[in-house]
This record gives sequence, C-alpha cells and structure tokens, in this order.
Amino acid sequence: MPPGEERNVARVFDLAKQDVTGFDAYARRIAGLFKDQQEMLIDILDGLFHIAKADGYVHEAELAYLEHVAEIFSIEERCFQQICARHVIEGADPYKVLGVDRSASNDEIKHRYRCQVAESHPDRLIARGVPEEFVRIANDRMAALNEAWRQI
Repeated sequence: MPPGEERNVARVFDLAKQDVTGFDAYARRIAGLFKDQQEMLIDILDGLFHIAKADGYVHEAELAYLEHVAEIFSIEERCFQQICARHVIEGADPYKVLGVDRSASNDEIKHRYRCQVAESHPDRLIARGVPEEFVRIANDRMAALNEAWRQI
C-alpha cells in the first residue's frame, strides 16, 4: 500500500466490517487507493473469494458481489474468470485456471504457466509486503496453478 496510507486503509476496512450495505463505496475507495497497483487489487479480490468460500461454497449472491467488486477494481473479465475458476468450480477447466485458450500452443501454455507462477509465488508477495493471510492465499493459488499445469 502507498506509504503513509496504512491508517486510511485500516479505517476503510474497519468501517466495511461494521456495515456491508454500502460495500461498493468501500470498494471504490480501495480501488482509488490502489489505482496504480492492479496486482494488489487482484490480491484483494482473491482474498475476498477465499473469504466467500470459507463455508465450503461460493453462493450465487456472493459471486454477484465479487463480480461487482471486480468491475469497480477494473479487473478484466478474463482475469475475473481465472480467479473464479481457482475458487468456485470443483474440477475447474485447467485452461481457465491458467488463463489460456485451449487452442494455445504448448509453448504459449508453458510461458503463461511460468508467468503465473512467478507472479503468484509467495516469496514475491512477501517482498511486496502483503499480510501473512495473502501469503496463505498465494499458496492456494500456487497449488491451483500447479494442478492445472499437471492436468494439461
């Protein structure tokens, strides 16, 4: 997060915990705080998916909420579908998990897999200074990527 914004981010999250009816206003504030840090917004959305599936299932209303947050964060539909495939669909299409078309060549798939692993590696997140919870989520993300690669 931007230096000096730690208190503001904590305040936004504290307010959001008290009342979820205006979540879009909070999502817009977070999007504004991280407008130049798309990776962080993707990490936040990934964390929200993790929370949504805490009861073992992402419900339809939760999915609609997450989709709306992704729109507010300006996360592309393909990226949203990729995150969704990692969390929602049991036995998800490994091509969706990696974010590649089925028609992609083996070299393209391997390149995409390696890029995803490099972006998602827990050590990289630690270096970015994300909270420990995000590192645990990154481990889950790595497991999904590795399983998708194994299946392909």
